[in-house]
Amino acid sequence: MRQADSGVRGECYAGYLFDQMLLRQPLTPVDREGEPPISPLSSSSQPLGRWVRLTYGFGAVAYGIKDNGFAYFLLLFYGTVVGLEPALAGTALLIALVCDALSDPIVGYWSDNTRSRWGRRHPFMYAAALPVALCYYLLWQPPDWSDGALFAYLVILAVLIRTLITFYETPSSALMPELTADYDERTAIQAWRSFFGWTGGAGMAVFMYAFLLVPSEAYPIGTLNRAGYETYGVISGGVILLAILVSALGTHHRIDSLAPPPPRRALGLRSVLTEVMETLADKSFFALFVSTIASAVATGLTAALTFLMLTYFWAFTSLEIFYWTALVLLSALMGLLIAPRAARRWGKKGAAMRLGVLAFAVQPLPVFCRLMGWMPQNDDPLLFPLLAAINTIDLGLIIAMQAVLYSMLADLVEHSEVRTGRRNEGVFFSALTFIRKTNQGIGAFIAGIMLQIVEFPEGAAPAAVPEPVVQQLGTLLVPAQWLLWGIMLLALAFYRLDRIQHESNLAAINARGRS
Repeated sequence: MRQADSGVRGECYAGYLFDQMLLRQPLTPVDREGEPPISPLSSSSQPLGRWVRLTYGFGAVAYGIKDNGFAYFLLLFYGTVVGLEPALAGTALLIALVCDALSDPIVGYWSDNTRSRWGRRHPFMYAAALPVALCYYLLWQPPDWSDGALFAYLVILAVLIRTLITFYETPSSALMPELTADYDERTAIQAWRSFFGWTGGAGMAVFMYAFLLVPSEAYPIGTLNRAGYETYGVISGGVILLAILVSALGTHHRIDSLAPPPPRRALGLRSVLTEVMETLADKSFFALFVSTIASAVATGLTAALTFLMLTYFWAFTSLEIFYWTALVLLSALMGLLIAPRAARRWGKKGAAMRLGVLAFAVQPLPVFCRLMGWMPQNDDPLLFPLLAAINTIDLGLIIAMQAVLYSMLADLVEHSEVRTGRRNEGVFFSALTFIRKTNQGIGAFIAGIMLQIVEFPEGAAPAAVPEPVVQQLGTLLVPAQWLLWGIMLLALAFYRLDRIQHESNLAAINARGRS
């Protein structure tokens, strides 16, 4: 009965929107006394074509490249290749992380309330394109300065890049719920965005290891090839510029169908904060909020120890680690295919819970089985293909779940609009981005504590690390991962918005627009 009722409501609502299209009667906002106008979702009546899905999704390549570069290469480059004191390099990245996290809610609220002939989001997207590409290029071309001057250079560019990419990524992410109000189409769009984000970051890493970070006469060790990093800066800066412009231009023709900005208001800081807190005061949002905190900490912990575990715990060769990284592209494709199908079959919450339980139960399982003596030994030729297959499938499920989660966040936009009378896509998406960025740092901090507890030797060859030390690290990692993922899924269980409630919210918004 529940599925049938959902289908009837969907057909009725779709029929109404179809009538509006035939009659060419735009859904215009009507002011309610004492409240801001609620804007009807005219964009929901215009199904998105494949071109919009692809161009909008392709924009995530920019953030994927930046995120991958900062997470895996920047500290190595400045601390080992350039010669900046590692402590100074780490401090510079921490300063940039804090500034970046603080910029998200500011940009989100700003874009929600921007008035321009290019809408609320596109001015930010266009404005960020060239500056962020130029700064990312300069980041990998550091001058031969003293440690103090080089530290300042890294801080300034890292802060600029993270802030500028926020000016693109937060409004761009907030654009998704405006492009379509369709429950299932949102998941499909976000699946494309997740796909391009992961393939952009992983694809550039694979390209670096295959063509740029290769041994030469000047640099016998490939990862120390400074010329390779400099070339990477040129190429990645160009790709970032291309991705942002393609995404902005590919969605530009949709501007007239997007939600209009709210009326001009003179608000003080206190009123702005009150509006933001009112927007976020939703039980389902709080469930996603807590869930994202646990997920971000777990992700940061896992990412910080991934290559260390591959090198020391599993004793993989550099070539095997290269293949491991390349398989991320296959995982991204799996996520693209799984996310929309799972959401249609089980609903978004049901899909996220099922994918999460399966993915996060499996993720620590290989290490757990090794600790129990149930895995092949490190010299067994079956070990790498077995673990690579498990990780590829598991990561595909995680990517699919992430796409569904962001689609769930998009549905809260209308839920909040019914309650508050405002559309605050930027505030919603910036809040979770803020948590994700700051708590990934906490995950890396926990990883450092674990390494200190087991007294892991710094810079030692794999054969020189005592076996008990490696085993202790695995013993700490497995329960920490299961605990954090368990908290994430428990919090997610309190999310209440489903397909029927979403369609009811859409109907309420459009009914107010017609009244």
